[in-house]
Amino acid sequence: MTAAGNRLENLWDDARASGMSESEKLLYRSNLLGSDKRVTNYGGGNTSAKVMERDPLTGGMVEVLWVKGSGGDIGSMKMDGFSTLYMEKLRALKGIYRGLAFEDEMVGYLPHCTFNLNPRAASIDTPLHAFVPRKHVDHVHSDAIIAIAASVNSKALTAEIFGESIGWLPWKRPGFELGLWLEKFAVENPNARGCVLESHGLFTWADDAKDCYLTTLEVINTAADWLEAKTAGKPAFGGQVRPTLAAEERRAVAARLMPAIRGMISKERHKVGHFDDSPAVLEFLGSAMLETLAPMGTSCPDHFLRTKIAPLVVAFDPAKPDVEATLASLAPAVEAYRADYAAYHDRCKHPDSPALRDPNAVVYLVPGVGMITFALDKATARISGEFYVNAINVMRGASGVSTYQGLPEQEAFDIEYWLLEEAKLQRMPKPKSLAGRVALVTGGAGGIGSATAERLLGEGACVMLADVDADALKATGEALAKRHGRDVVRTVQMDVTKEAAVEAAYAEIAVEFGGVDILVSNAGIASSAPVEQTTLALWNRNMDILSTGYFLVSREAFRLLRVQGIGGSVVFVASKNGLAASPNASAYCTAKAAEIHLARCLALEGADAGIRVNVVNPDAVLRGSKIWSGEWLDQRAATYKTDKEGLEEMYRQRSLLKRSVLPEDIAEGVFFLASDLSAKSTGNILNVDAGNKEAFTR
Repeated sequence: MTAAGNRLENLWDDARASGMSESEKLLYRSNLLGSDKRVTNYGGGNTSAKVMERDPLTGGMVEVLWVKGSGGDIGSMKMDGFSTLYMEKLRALKGIYRGLAFEDEMVGYLPHCTFNLNPRAASIDTPLHAFVPRKHVDHVHSDAIIAIAASVNSKALTAEIFGESIGWLPWKRPGFELGLWLEKFAVENPNARGCVLESHGLFTWADDAKDCYLTTLEVINTAADWLEAKTAGKPAFGGQVRPTLAAEERRAVAARLMPAIRGMISKERHKVGHFDDSPAVLEFLGSAMLETLAPMGTSCPDHFLRTKIAPLVVAFDPAKPDVEATLASLAPAVEAYRADYAAYHDRCKHPDSPALRDPNAVVYLVPGVGMITFALDKATARISGEFYVNAINVMRGASGVSTYQGLPEQEAFDIEYWLLEEAKLQRMPKPKSLAGRVALVTGGAGGIGSATAERLLGEGACVMLADVDADALKATGEALAKRHGRDVVRTVQMDVTKEAAVEAAYAEIAVEFGGVDILVSNAGIASSAPVEQTTLALWNRNMDILSTGYFLVSREAFRLLRVQGIGGSVVFVASKNGLAASPNASAYCTAKAAEIHLARCLALEGADAGIRVNVVNPDAVLRGSKIWSGEWLDQRAATYKTDKEGLEEMYRQRSLLKRSVLPEDIAEGVFFLASDLSAKSTGNILNVDAGNKEAFTR
């Protein structure tokens, strides 16, 4: 089966699947389904198979449920992502179920059903898979299906599209009771191949892994085809009533708004932003139904767990764009959203409900510009945006064939503040020390720059690498992204001596991450020549890069940090030569001294805003540094009357500690000064030079 047009294709490879066990086929099927966001969103849905396994205690064959475990993603999971449970014990749970009022206690019994000591925790959806009397079950959140499920007449639409082959069940929060409902439906309708759950998603089943996969695709494609036919020729969302700005203008507006929003919502914990101006988003933002649909919130539980019950629509008129007026309106709008969210919590809470969580919006809709999402890390911000795009697609489909309906407020609250969800949140690992922080590292493709980026990324920061060398920048960025993930690494080619380039780089970091918290000013060159042989061009080049360049990147950092109003840290990578004179390097030493004094001045200016400015002074960092290659290396070797191979040993022996200084050592110093470990330090100089008495600061 191959779907026509943009419909889902059958990706099942019989040759590949032929040698697989039933559990391996389950993983294969899961990964295929999860590879396409039209089938289900990241982390959404689950899959299962009932497999005969040999019991490790009795040696006999027993029926075991393999089902996606709690918190996994079917598109990227491995075999260890499945929970395994004895079916006999799962069926026995029916005998101790005390009814809907005791629903949550059933989750506590699931560990007692574990097969083979599997440590993967079972999810709340386990009974929905266990009790369907078929070997293979898929549960997905296809936009096309949820568009039907979120319509006010979803039961009638389901019957119109599928007849008796796919059933329908009214909204019920996932859990044991819903598992019993699904079982009852499947038993009473033996020819049905699945069921639509109102405001939720789709269940499909079969007794063969491939058949289950094909059924899921067929049902989704049928719904998508029906929606397309019914909405053909109709303007989506009632048509467009607002213009969309050009791409460059959209990013320029986002670059202004995102740091301001970030500052307002990051007072307790730093957040990272994501910007999306995809066609689906822009269509919704320009539509006649924006004001009607946006406050209604999302329908599928997975959607609003990621996006909150509703977005904040920013007051921006793309027909008469006025960014300053919009910036002025943000603070009261953000405060109003917080108050509304707190009131929602007060209206809906139960005596045992968790306390109010972060009341700030996750999704910010800017008409004519795009969607901005904020979360505690970049991946979550991006995924939250993807979920809201799913919600937009659902609203488009539902409003095109019926009337869209979100979940009732109380039902939404009961999902969002479910005690089981709270327990899951409490089990999350402690965030790393720089989680939510955003860093710009200049000279990012060099030895010190890349080592510093590695250190900051390892502590949870997002990093924008800036360098003038495009090829080296690309290679370094790709290497770091491979190790730390593409969400947290960005690159921008930048000459620190060009004012426009520096301004553009900060606009880029604002759009990509929402702002900046840490500037590591590290771009550099080195020159060596007796003063009488130092040309004006050489002198100016040192001053341009090491003094003016540091001024430009710091000035723009200060501007952005002040907009955010949540403090920040600036770290200059200077040099021992900024404190200790060196022969045949007057231009370099003088520029580095200017750099250090600039940092002292900025420490005075930034203190009132919580902006700390400190300096790391390296010495003789040869390994991995572009400065120590070519002409400079030859010149320094000549100055100290040694050869290239002997220069590092000479520097090591010159130091008090007789140790080499490596890029990683400088990165450690930068991390200390950039992090909260040095929260009470500003205007300081940290020498990382293995000891050089001429560079002692006191």
